[in-house]
Amino acid sequence: MNILLINHYAGSPEMGMEFRPYYMAREWIKLGHKVAIIAGDYSHLRQKNPSIKKDFTKAKIDGITYCWVKTGQYTGNGVKRALSMARFTGKLWLKAKWIAKAFKPDVIITSSTYPIDTYAGQRIRKYAPKAKLVHEVHDMWPITLIELGKMKRWNPFVILMQCGENSFCRHADKIVSLLPEAKQYFIKHGMKADKFHFVPNGIVEEDWENAATLDEQHRAVLDKLKKTGKFIICFFGSHTASYALTYLIKAVQSLENPSIAVVFVGNGNQKSELMKMAAVKMPDSFVFLPPVPKSMIPSLLEYMDVLYVGALNNNMFRFGICMNKLFDAMMSGKPILYAVNAPNNYINDYNCGITVEAEREIALKDGIMQMMAMSVQKRNELGRNGHKAVLEHFTYKKLAADFAAIF
Repeated sequence: MNILLINHYAGSPEMGMEFRPYYMAREWIKLGHKVAIIAGDYSHLRQKNPSIKKDFTKAKIDGITYCWVKTGQYTGNGVKRALSMARFTGKLWLKAKWIAKAFKPDVIITSSTYPIDTYAGQRIRKYAPKAKLVHEVHDMWPITLIELGKMKRWNPFVILMQCGENSFCRHADKIVSLLPEAKQYFIKHGMKADKFHFVPNGIVEEDWENAATLDEQHRAVLDKLKKTGKFIICFFGSHTASYALTYLIKAVQSLENPSIAVVFVGNGNQKSELMKMAAVKMPDSFVFLPPVPKSMIPSLLEYMDVLYVGALNNNMFRFGICMNKLFDAMMSGKPILYAVNAPNNYINDYNCGITVEAEREIALKDGIMQMMAMSVQKRNELGRNGHKAVLEHFTYKKLAADFAAIF
């Protein structure tokens, strides 16, 4: 089949996030399909953006046809980003007939973070009448803008996004969600129940089989912690408020146990605040390291005793949660200390760690004590459970096959 995937922010291993379109496309190609991805030439998520002179410039990346559209640069979430969305979707809408003729899609997947790309997808389907239109939901727009972004429902931008959401609920042939509990919400917005399918994120086995060696800086620090017999708890990822890292620091400080070391790996807008907070009490218990490339994550996590995955209480989690770092944590074979309040809980489902109440220092403290009191054999057993679960349910090979079965 000819699959046309529309994702403004699609990336690749060389360029950076978003990775899901690339991983899905690569697996679909292995299944015998042809895949083209239409994306914007600029994304705030990528580390490297393509340089193009004209719209719809094509490039091949690992067998995938990428087609770049000039959308303009922006910073933050202001007017310039909104204009970038308008350019991307508008150009696709205007060139719908050409796109249908050029790519001859059997399946059109609209998959940008925002929902208004459905209009371009619907118009392309008009010129490819045998094609099926699938809308993929990453984030819950516009309700996220209202509840987290504090935007008013009558804000023109919110109204536009709501119209887009209502439109894909009514007119897409299938809806694929990364969030398992979003079904009833979409039904209220016009979706027929049988259109809904859940396909989460996952891991790429090859990334773990061909992991890069950890760099000397990280290796030296972690080797020293190991030699001194520290019990190492690790957080890896963006140091932002949303991951509830202050609660982890407070919990460790309240334990006053010098055998614990918490290693933070990454950057983020809260990093300096966390470092100041850690320096106030038990400063030797906290180590802050720079981020590592994705290819080094497997080597990094080998050093750890426990991995921390947490988040602030967030009403948006009522639709479910799909953290990439959680699947990496499970794949590492390490036990997970999980402090997230969401209806889907893989830690409990697959017995691969301990779940504690989110945003509760005392609960986190108890969880750490439970982990330390366990035998090494028990912690290893929990880690193996997570590793096994990922290989059975959350590899992109399986997820792409599940997705392809939908269309």
